Amino acid sequence: MDCQITIQSDPEATIFPDVANRRHAFAKYLTRYLAPVHTTHNDIMPIADMPSGSLVLLILKVLRSGTLHGYAIAQRIHCLSSEVLKIEEGALYPALQKILLQGWATAEWGISETNRKVRFYRLTAAGRKQLEYQLADYERVHGAIQSVLRTA
Repeated sequence: MDCQITIQSDPEATIFPDVANRRHAFAKYLTRYLAPVHTTHNDIMPIADMPSGSLVLLILKVLRSGTLHGYAIAQRIHCLSSEVLKIEEGALYPALQKILLQGWATAEWGISETNRKVRFYRLTAAGRKQLEYQLADYERVHGAIQSVLRTA
């Protein structure tokens, strides 16, 4: 798979200089701490091997950058994780349904770039708030794990 990610300028990075550092730490977490120690089958990590709650966090984070349909969300996570994480439909769509039921995103039917009828998901204000909460929780847990790894 050819993965090309366009990095757009982020106005938050100017206002909040630590945003870039958090994004770097998040990307590092995705590629290092969610990756299995020994990988098989093209070094792709199925979602079942990820920590509980990670999928919703990843979906919310990806939707923060804009409206996407389900397959595009899975593709973006796959690309952003350096092709390590592979989100299966059986995990993606139940997670998206949970996100919709919680009010963290809205969905509208539309036509994809391949001319198929798809649902486009958009993050709501409540979803942005939930993302910030989950990121803070992630950072707290990640810090605790790093502390143990440094001192043990």
